[in-house]
Amino acid sequence: MPESTFPGFANPVDPSPAELGAWAYQPDSVPLTAMPPDWDLLVAGDHLVPTLFELAMDPACAARRFALHCLYIYAADGIRTRFRAHSKRRLRKLVEQAELTGDQLVRTWAYNTRVLMERPHLFDYHDWCEGGLVRENRRIG
Repeated sequence: MPESTFPGFANPVDPSPAELGAWAYQPDSVPLTAMPPDWDLLVAGDHLVPTLFELAMDPACAARRFALHCLYIYAADGIRTRFRAHSKRRLRKLVEQAELTGDQLVRTWAYNTRVLMERPHLFDYHDWCEGGLVRENRRIG
């Protein structure tokens, strides 16, 4: 369970999983507008993806949609680099877990990720990296 008050980030450019998790339940404590530019791109990496996945899976998480947005960035980054940026195995495990235990929001991410794996030409920067698919919660393909 997150701390009762979030003390802030020691280094917002490289938050720890514990800091990101605590912030996600109290995102107004440090608004996104106060974060470094492209903070979503900075945190959407291998180090934090397990935390982001947990947050996206939790309907009670205040920053759930932000975490889901970061998962879209992570998936697209892996797929577009032909898995040089991120492990295909790790992404598939996340997709499988989302399909098994996720709600509609997370299952839509899993579906879209599978479609993009099969048809990388469907990548659209606005949808995958600027939050379009999170806002619209729609399936591609």
